[in-house]
Amino acid sequence: MTFEAPVIFGTSCLGNLYRVVPPETKRAIAAEWFRAFPKPVIDSAGKYGAGLSLASIGEALEALGKKPGDLAISVKLGWRRKPLMTPEPTFEPGVWAGLAYDAEQDISHEGILRCYSEARELLRGFPIDYVSVHDPDEYLAARGEAGREAILGAYEALFALKAKGEVRGVGIGSKTWEVIRDLSRDVPFDWAMFACEPTLLRHPAASVGFVRELKEKGVGLIGSALFNGGFLLGGEMLDYRKADPVADAGAFAFRARYLALCDRYGLDPAVPAVRYAFRIGFDAVALNTSNPARILQNAAYATAGVPERFWAACGVGS
Repeated sequence: MTFEAPVIFGTSCLGNLYRVVPPETKRAIAAEWFRAFPKPVIDSAGKYGAGLSLASIGEALEALGKKPGDLAISVKLGWRRKPLMTPEPTFEPGVWAGLAYDAEQDISHEGILRCYSEARELLRGFPIDYVSVHDPDEYLAARGEAGREAILGAYEALFALKAKGEVRGVGIGSKTWEVIRDLSRDVPFDWAMFACEPTLLRHPAASVGFVRELKEKGVGLIGSALFNGGFLLGGEMLDYRKADPVADAGAFAFRARYLALCDRYGLDPAVPAVRYAFRIGFDAVALNTSNPARILQNAAYATAGVPERFWAACGVGS
């Protein structure tokens, strides 16, 4: 399958990730989506701010006078709202700011339908085009075989929604590419989102080969976390944890060489990281920002040029 745009805009910031984002900023972000592409694609989740991201999307689209069909919406399902009974939410303490609700996980055949119904309500009737089960890798790691049965039941329900024409595509997103491979043996995914690997920083031949295998089967492919948590661009976090100069010495060495090469070639370091995803077969990339002024810049990364000699100097070949 193919996507309406080469860049899919993440919306965790609309759920007040780490800080409260004013409603007017959220509306400004949404307005920029439509400046970037005729029909933008956005990605959200019930977990983002305990549904606040979804509610903010619905509110912003209404305020902008948008109609169903003006954009495509992808939602990762598996979390629902519940009353907030503590000073801060319990589902991810210290991550979300200014929330009025807590959240609970609900992954099963019936549970995923409850999550879908709540998401539709929060979106104020805007349809959901693409659906998936949120963080199946974490769920499997915590629950083993019982978790696998719950996930397979959830996907059975999602494919039933597709058969009824309620959604257009059913997919999977994971921080671990092996989980996508393993579940693909039992589930005929329409699309797959890979986070953290393969990326320009981490691209073992096995993960790149699997991406290309799925592409040959017609599976839509999305590259996510292309900067490995911001580390590749100079940040302290590496794949959802703080980087360790000793344990991650190889990553630090690659980053130093990479940033020096980008400086030599006059490239924004974000550009090759994004373009590498397309180079190895991804159909789209997922990028996130809480700054409306960055939306158009993120969109431009998809088509920015990178000299062929840069790739050779970077050591990634073709």
